[in-house]
Amino acid sequence: MDHDMIAPLFLLGLAVFAVVVLGIGSEMFKRWLQHKEVMGAALNAQTAEKAAQYAAQTERLEARVRVLERIATDSGSDLSREIEQLRTPPAPPALN
Repeated sequence: MDHDMIAPLFLLGLAVFAVVVLGIGSEMFKRWLQHKEVMGAALNAQTAEKAAQYAAQTERLEARVRVLERIATDSGSDLSREIEQLRTPPAPPALN
């Protein structure tokens, strides 16, 4: 082989190798990005579910506090009856 041909062939081989590596690398990167998007969506759904649970719990606690405030400030009520009503959990609201 001629010494003048070695350098161009080496550069051609290097260029082919670089194209192959970049092609495989880009596919791996695309898959990684898709995975991150799926994981982000799952995390968002989980966070939204937790937020809804916390909101429902807060609503229940606020309702109980309102009842306790009313009991504490209403002098004409039957205190023991209202306390017993608080001990029994309310029926869950009907879903439409």
